[in-house]
This record gives sequence, structure tokens and C-alpha cells, in this order.
Amino acid sequence: MATLDQKTLDLLKQVPSATVSGILYKKYGMRSRAISHIRPLREDNCRFAGPAFTLRYVPQREDLNVATDLGNPNSVMLKATEEIAPGDVFVMDMQGNSAVGGIGDVLTACLIERGIAGVVADGGMRDVKELRMMGLPIFCAGPAAPPSPVSLMAIDIQLPISCGGTVVFPGDFVVADEDGVVVIPSHLVAEVVEQALEKERLDAWVRQKVEEGGGIRGRYPPDEAHLSMYRAWLASQPN
Repeated sequence: MATLDQKTLDLLKQVPSATVSGILYKKYGMRSRAISHIRPLREDNCRFAGPAFTLRYVPQREDLNVATDLGNPNSVMLKATEEIAPGDVFVMDMQGNSAVGGIGDVLTACLIERGIAGVVADGGMRDVKELRMMGLPIFCAGPAAPPSPVSLMAIDIQLPISCGGTVVFPGDFVVADEDGVVVIPSHLVAEVVEQALEKERLDAWVRQKVEEGGGIRGRYPPDEAHLSMYRAWLASQPN
């Protein structure tokens, strides 16, 4: 599992998920790095980045229900709340089940106290009125009144999971913002950040040229003549 220095992590938090998704597709051929069928509980509080801490649910088996309850000292969810680290992103594989809620206000309070960066789940959330006010950024499939044990049970943590059709390994880096949630393989994250920052600089320059008039032909994507103009402009900028 790759680690990331604080400077690179801070830069990752500035990079749009759309830019990251485009780089993963164009540079590495990765078409399925964006988590589908989820949305933020609050669009004005949905930006975060950090390493994935994974939890996997499976369909409920009623004879094991008590063993998976939070009151059981061997509860997988209880273990997750005790082992997740500050800055982690809690990624929950809920089998795409939007009819039940993975966490509510009390578990969210615990996760906030642990200092995590955000939550991503391909299922529902409970107590959404309270969750929206508590400040933890959450992406999910929407509100749901029933608790998760109605149809799901947490079975393990820190193993590869599927969330919204995307495979997520523990320690992969998650980037979330208004456009959605993208997962970067941990061994690629440093070079993806570098490429994303350069892409943002180039796109800002191209956009300025387009706004000045003349259309996008030769500018987007930039041909060699416009790339030469961009490089000359970049060289003229103060360090």
C-alpha cells in the first residue's frame, strides 16, 4: 500500500475529479475509475481526498444477525470505527442497495471524532437531516429509513471491494467533488497529481484563448502550434 507525503496529498485535494478521470482514461486506459449512482448529501460540502478504508456488506443471513450487531464486541462495523485512521475515506460496498442506510448520526459522530476525510457508499444513509448538519462530506445513493441489518450485514474490512461498479483496494486514493468520486490506484497517485496539475494549467490557458474569440479549432485539444505558444507563455511566468 503506497503512502503519500502531505504536500502531494494537499495538491490532490485541489485537483478536480473530472481531470483525474480524464487522465486515468487517456494515459492509462482506465475506463471504470468513477463510482456510479451516488451523489453528495450536500453539494456545498462534498470535496475531499484521501486513502480508502474499505468495508464490505453481503446480503443478510438472519441466523447471524446478532453476531453482526454493533452491540457484539466482534462487530465488523465496530472494528471499522476503531481502526479507521484520520484522513481516511470510508468506502462502503453496500451491494448497491439504496433501500437501507449504512450509517446514521451516531456512527457519523464517531467517524468525525476519528478525523476521517469523508464517506462514500453505494447504498443509502439514515438520519440525513442530521448528517447534512454534522459537516462530514458523504456521497451515497440517497436517504433510506430502514437500518442496514434489514437486508445487509457487514462482513469484513480492508479488503478489495466493489463500490458503484468500481473496484476499490484499501489504500487507493479517493478524490471527490461536485462532479463525483474517482478512485486512483495507489501506485499511480503521485504521477497522476503531477499530470492533473499541468492539465489544469493548460486548460486554463486554452479557455482564456477561446474566450478571446476564434473558436476551439487547433486549441482544444491544442495542436503543436498552440502548445508552443503555451510553453512560451509558461516560461514567461514568475516561479
